[in-house]
Amino acid sequence: MDEIHSKSVFVYGQVKRALRSGRYAPGQRIDPARVAAEFNTSPTPVRFALYRLVGEALIVDHARDGLHIPLLTEVAMRDLYDWMERLLLMACDIGTASAAQKTEPLELAPADEDLVKLTWQLFDAIARATAHKSLHHAVKQANDRLAPIRRAAQGLLEHRFEELLELNRHWQARDMPALKAALRDYHERRKQLVPCIVALLSERSEQLH
Repeated sequence: MDEIHSKSVFVYGQVKRALRSGRYAPGQRIDPARVAAEFNTSPTPVRFALYRLVGEALIVDHARDGLHIPLLTEVAMRDLYDWMERLLLMACDIGTASAAQKTEPLELAPADEDLVKLTWQLFDAIARATAHKSLHHAVKQANDRLAPIRRAAQGLLEHRFEELLELNRHWQARDMPALKAALRDYHERRKQLVPCIVALLSERSEQLH
């Protein structure tokens, strides 16, 4: 049983990283047998790992149609963006705990192409600095759910690097009023694009079938 548990934890971590990296697209089906073959393990730990991800809303169970990466409706996507915004604004209101005053600066260089990963890291740092574990956990979950959506939306947004640079500058200066205003603008731009993002993801999902 310990071996099954350890393998399940390993598969869980690997699939979660794959979801963040964009390896799986929204609407794509995940075949447990293929996952088991990829990691050279039996189906049991893979099922445990995948259903743990179902519990985190990173995968959805469509019963007979199997397991899929969520393909959100406009209402659900707008709600998720709004939830992330509220969590981050709450983190700004709480402020940084004394133990988190000295944090490693987030390095942003024009050569960096993975702005989705950097966005995840920045938002995670803002939440983690509060030292409120429940808030940090909620931000991590929302961050993970938004990662594939952020990747899909990249082509629809201009000045993404400059936008993230501004957020990071306010965060490093601990200028919470400016950071809150920038976070509101960041999420408002994305909420306005929700119909376009959903249409794009739906079109890509149809191409997968």
